[in-house]
Amino acid sequence: MFDLDLRSRVPIYEQLVETFKEAIINEVLKTDEQLPSVRILAQQLTINPNTIQKAYRELERQGYIYSLPGKGSFVAGINNHKNDEKLAKLKEELIKVLSEAMYLGMTYEEIMAIISQVDNSVRRGIMK
Repeated sequence: MFDLDLRSRVPIYEQLVETFKEAIINEVLKTDEQLPSVRILAQQLTINPNTIQKAYRELERQGYIYSLPGKGSFVAGINNHKNDEKLAKLKEELIKVLSEAMYLGMTYEEIMAIISQVDNSVRRGIMK
């Protein structure tokens, strides 16, 4: 489940956040399912427990998980209000990125090909 690249310029905690988000979005991890404890996951991945804790805090901040003191971290249910806010922000970011891409010479056809590729990947449950 965890495909971490220790030589990547992307920090390990960010890689963990993205991996968990993909698993939650693709329903590999179900609502209210308990996540591995920080200590156990750190041992399994042989990385610092603080890195796991940082990833869990970020996932909680983004609304993907919630914590219960003394019990652990769990997958959060979908909150439509939060999703609406996130979608609005993502749309704004997408408009900026697409505008820049077109300004730099990317064609409509190239953009649509990328959208089609992403759509196919998401439908197969393989987000990249």
